[in-house]
Amino acid sequence: MKSQYVIIVGCGILGSALANTLSALGHSIVIIDHSEDSFDELGNEFSGFKINGDANEFFVLSQAKVDKADVVLAVTDDDNLNIMLAQICQKVYNIPNVIARVNQPKSAELFNKLGIKTICPATLALDNLVRILDQTQDHEGAK
Repeated sequence: MKSQYVIIVGCGILGSALANTLSALGHSIVIIDHSEDSFDELGNEFSGFKINGDANEFFVLSQAKVDKADVVLAVTDDDNLNIMLAQICQKVYNIPNVIARVNQPKSAELFNKLGIKTICPATLALDNLVRILDQTQDHEGAK
């Protein structure tokens, strides 16, 4: 896989795991979070840059060199912030690959209609739980 310049907004559980994993895979990572304490979740494998600031501010996006990014992942726990960032990155900066985390499945449907790629943890969990239950029933039916 070709190394990419990835900006991650949000250094919570998901954002820090993404930053650690993608950094270990050799990608150039910049992670942005408004809370400096959140960077404590980054592991030894993280070799990227940390920006403590509000990604709502163009100065912070400029500091992250958003115009050079191959990928932007907006994974804060704030759906509105993630969607706003996704739209700005797509429309203003023409970033080719932008993905926004959304917590509400109905929001994901709406944003997908707007052409914004989303990931919805609730939907992923639901799909996996149903799949596991189906496998359990298939296995018990085979007895």
